[in-house]
Parts: sequence; structure tokens; C-alpha cells
Amino acid sequence: MSTSTLDARPPASTPITPRRPKGRTSGLILSVLAWVAGLLFFAPVAWMVLTSFKQESQAASNPPTFFFTPTLDQYAAIIDTAGAGSYLLNSVIATVCSTLLVLVLAVPAAYAVSIRPVKRTQDFLFFFISTKMLPVVAVIMPIYVIAGQLRILDNILTLIVLYTAMNLPIAVWMMRSFFLEVPGEVLEAASIDGASLMRTMRTVLLPMVAPGVAATALICVIFAWNEFFFALNLTAANAATVPIFLMSTMTSEGQFLAQLSAASVLASLPVVLAGWIAQKQLVRGLSMGAVK
Repeated sequence: MSTSTLDARPPASTPITPRRPKGRTSGLILSVLAWVAGLLFFAPVAWMVLTSFKQESQAASNPPTFFFTPTLDQYAAIIDTAGAGSYLLNSVIATVCSTLLVLVLAVPAAYAVSIRPVKRTQDFLFFFISTKMLPVVAVIMPIYVIAGQLRILDNILTLIVLYTAMNLPIAVWMMRSFFLEVPGEVLEAASIDGASLMRTMRTVLLPMVAPGVAATALICVIFAWNEFFFALNLTAANAATVPIFLMSTMTSEGQFLAQLSAASVLASLPVVLAGWIAQKQLVRGLSMGAVK
């Protein structure tokens, strides 16, 4: 009796060791890899900033100098360089004016191909973006000849027109993706209320796609500020921009690494500050135009 009773008892349960979810482990690995990749990409920028605070002898030393007394001599030399202000002013004028022109042209164009599409809209969009596939070096000669005939070489107006044409295709595509996210019911309600096209654009559409406009403007600012090829071939002394000023720091006497690093930091600072100030609008704008 006792034996059968003992045999009927359920076997003692073995303790179960909790296992870590595979998803959490893979997420941790991806996070570590992302941090490593981010640090690798940021390492040259960090080294450039550190080099800008060195003396030239320390910047050119081999092995590299890691422990040094920071100095602002290189920044003072760049700021005191003759004509540095004119380079900066030319870049500001070309960037701001071309970005404003791009937005003025891209917003109605994007509205036309997204909310009010016409026949062969896809062909139009493909042709528009195909202009970005054309190598810039293939068109520099006719542009140079035309600008020479019109006597607008070394003119800031030439850069404004070229930067506008350069950024307009990508701006139209970005704004189109933002306009496609606007609910059609909102436009129908505005139409029922008797709002005109301009009033609908001003009071309904633009406030809703404002983050997208900010993201598009920031992308255009970055492209225009960093543009080098057109400025190198079409300007000389009157309309040269900041990238040309960076190149001028490399003279026949040698490459002054600390001074070049300081100039690069100063040239990058406006774009970095603009991106930092508009980072919320940039993230909202890019996520707004994402495919859901």
C-alpha cells in the first residue's frame, strides 16, 4: 500500500533556469554596434577639433601628440586673415537666397504633383530627379561659357541660380512626400468652407507640413553651404565662398594642419548649429515623410 502510494507521487519538478530573451540580446548587440559605428564616424571630427587647439609643431608630430596645452592661436590667425569676412558673407548670401528660392518654387511644385496630380506626373518626377544623376563636371563647360558671355563670372548671383537648380529636385521630392501625408478630408473641409487655393496653402497645408519645410530647408542649407565645385570654377575674388577659403589655407609653403583644422571647425560651425537648433523639426519632418 505504501509502495504504490509512493510510486503514485509526481516526480519532483526540476528548477527552471530563466533564459534571456533572444530579442533583448540581439537588441543589445545592435546597440553596441551602432555606438561603435557612430564613434568611428565621429573620430575624424573629434581629431580635427583637437588638432585645431594645437601648435603647428604638435599637429605635425609623429607619433601624434595627445597631451598638450590648448591654444586659440590658430582661430585668431584664421579670423585675422584678410578677406575672411567676405568669404563668409558670400556663403551666407548664396545659401540663404538659394534656399528661399528653392522653397518658393518647391512648395507649389510639390503641391501640384501630390495633391493635384496631372497626367504623366511620374514621368515628370523621374525627369526631375534624373537631373541629380548628371555629373557636375559634364555641365561646367557650357555653364562657364554662358556665364562668360553674360559677364556674370565671379558673381554671387550665378551661385544663387546654380544652387537653386542644384537643390530644387530633391526639395520637390521631399516636399511631395510630406504633402502626401496630409489627410484628404482636411482639404475637402477647407474647400467646403469656401477657402481659396492660396488661403488653403497658407492656413491649412503649410502649418501641417511645417516640420517638412524645416527639414527640406536644412538639407538645402547643408548642400549649398558645402558646395565646392561651382564655387571653385566660377568665382575668383569677389564671389568666393567658405570652401574656397579653406582651400586657400593650403599654400605652397606647406599644409598647416592646425590652422586648416581651425578653419574647418569654423566653417562647419554654422551648419552644425543650424542642425542642432532645428533637430526636432528635422526629425519630425523626416519621420513625417516616411512610408508607413
